[in-house]
Amino acid sequence: MKVREERVLADRKLARIGGQLDELLNSCWEETIDPGPYNFRDTPIDWATVLQGDRFFALLMIRALTYGPQYAFGVSCRNCRARIEWEVDLTKLPVRPLSPESRAAFIAGNRFEATLPDAGKRVGFKLLTGDDERKLPALQRAAPDRLLSAVLAYRVLDIEGVDPKDKRAFLEDLTLRDADFLVDEFDRFDCGVDTTIEVECPECREVQDVELPFDSAFFLPGKERTARRKARSTSSPT
Repeated sequence: MKVREERVLADRKLARIGGQLDELLNSCWEETIDPGPYNFRDTPIDWATVLQGDRFFALLMIRALTYGPQYAFGVSCRNCRARIEWEVDLTKLPVRPLSPESRAAFIAGNRFEATLPDAGKRVGFKLLTGDDERKLPALQRAAPDRLLSAVLAYRVLDIEGVDPKDKRAFLEDLTLRDADFLVDEFDRFDCGVDTTIEVECPECREVQDVELPFDSAFFLPGKERTARRKARSTSSPT
């Protein structure tokens, strides 16, 4: 990232419409060496068509290339409420690539199938792209009390023997076992980065899983800059 990218991170209008990440990816793109399952080669990438997992991986690498692979963050211990300062190497996070089977299905129209264990119905669904990523926050705000059914309805394309107008009602009547199975199938066919990190509290030694913090502050130097300033102040003569 260059200094000019700071305006992208500070642009409130882009933040409201969910366009910050697209703009940041566009600004940092230089060339496409291998288009993978996408249709672009010498033209700038249309990030709206890129899978969510690929977009997130690219953003992690942009951050790592800009400031180095180490990323420091803080969380509160769920047991004793002590502050935990942790550091992770962004280049060492487990990555799940798109399988050949998923790649072929994505290229053929981004349609995947699974059979629900309880309902016994075959369900067609899609993997999320950048365009979907921008729509999800509005979807979540519109149905905060029915978040799971709203996300399922958005990702599910069709259900065997169910009229499209009855899709939402069918999904709301799913058993939680079927819903959990379907979410697992979304992940099984998709690519992505495992951002669940195991941290240990220095006070009570409680070990807990936390999600890698990811917001606009992720792309700023933050704790690294603070640490450098402290180091300079302690090494300077008084």
